[in-house]
Amino acid sequence: MHFTKMQGLGNDYLYVYGPAPGDVDALCVRLSDRHFGAGSDGMIFISPCEEADFSMRIFNADGSEAMMCGNGIRCVGKYVYDKGYTDKTHLRIDTKSGVRELDLHLRAGKVANATVAMGKAKAEEDVTVLVGDHAVIGTPVSVGNPHFVVFTQDVENVPLAALGPKLEKHPAFPGGVNVEFVQILGDNRLRMRVWERGSGVTLACGTGACASAAAAVAKGYCVADWAVAVELDGGILEIVVGSSGRVSMTGPAETVYEGEIEG
Repeated sequence: MHFTKMQGLGNDYLYVYGPAPGDVDALCVRLSDRHFGAGSDGMIFISPCEEADFSMRIFNADGSEAMMCGNGIRCVGKYVYDKGYTDKTHLRIDTKSGVRELDLHLRAGKVANATVAMGKAKAEEDVTVLVGDHAVIGTPVSVGNPHFVVFTQDVENVPLAALGPKLEKHPAFPGGVNVEFVQILGDNRLRMRVWERGSGVTLACGTGACASAAAAVAKGYCVADWAVAVELDGGILEIVVGSSGRVSMTGPAETVYEGEIEG
C-alpha cells in the first residue's frame, strides 16, 4: 500500500487513496508509532464520492475513527490536486461530520494553503469538571466533533500531558473530548495548546482552533467577522467566526514524503 505523509502545522497523517482496509485500527496503531512505524497522528483515507468530490475517513493514532480534522482536510485538498485527481480549486469533501467546502490557494502550480468552510460552531455555557481535587472550568464547543476549551493566563505552563487524558475520558464527556488550553494575547490573537482525542498532544488541531476562536468570540475576548490568529505549537491558523456562527479556517498544507507499506 502506497502512502503519502503530509502535515498541516505539524499535525501529520499518512494519506492513502482508496478505502480503509478491514484491519485499519491495528494498521493505524502500527504505522502511527513514531519509533517502530512511519510516525504520525493517524491515517486518512481518500476516495471518490457521489455526494461530493471526495470523501475522507480519519483514524487517530490509537486506531479510533474521528469525525473531522481541520488540518487533515486541507492536506486532502492538496493531495487530490497535486496528484492530478482533480483540477478544481473549489472542492466539496464528505466527512463523518458532513460535507465541507475547500478553496485551494496555489503557488507555482501546487497547493500551498487552503481555506475551509467548517460549518457552524456552537459554544455552550461553561461547565466545571472535577479532576481529582482540581476544578477545571471550560466551554464545551461543537465543531462537528466535541471540544472543551479552557481559558488560562499561562498556557505554556499548563500540565497538558497530565490533565489532557483525564479530561478526554472524563465521565462528563461520554464519547471523549478534545481539550484546548487557550491564552488571550489580545487584538484577536490566541495562544492554544491541545490534547486531541485519540492522539494525545499534537502540534496543531484545526477544529480545536475553530472551537477556541468560537469560544473566545462568545465570551467577548475576540471580535466576530474578523480574522483571529490562533498560535499553535506548529504555527498559526487564521480563523474567522461569523456573526451567524459559521467558521472558516485558513492554513498551510505540506507533503513530507512518499512511502510503501509491505506485509
